[in-house]
Amino acid sequence: MTQRKRRLTVTVDPELVEAANRAVANGSADSLSAWVSAALTDRARRDQQLARLGDSIAEYEAEFGEITTEEIARQRRADREHAVVVRGTHKRAAKARTA
Repeated sequence: MTQRKRRLTVTVDPELVEAANRAVANGSADSLSAWVSAALTDRARRDQQLARLGDSIAEYEAEFGEITTEEIARQRRADREHAVVVRGTHKRAAKARTA
């Protein structure tokens, strides 16, 4: 049996109300309430994922030591070097072709 939904009153920026109304009008949401409920569900899921990520990082650092800014920068460089361009042109590849 599904839990009965609760009515609540909130104050929302007008742009968000307009976005929700557009979603209802174009059929991507059944109602304003459904759109808001989906947004809250997404936010709750994201917050849970971030909390788990924070816990994982804390466990890693407890075992191996703090992740340094140098390690993060090194990993970012490696990620960029090994990235696969899916759309458009990789900036370095485009520069190499024009040189």
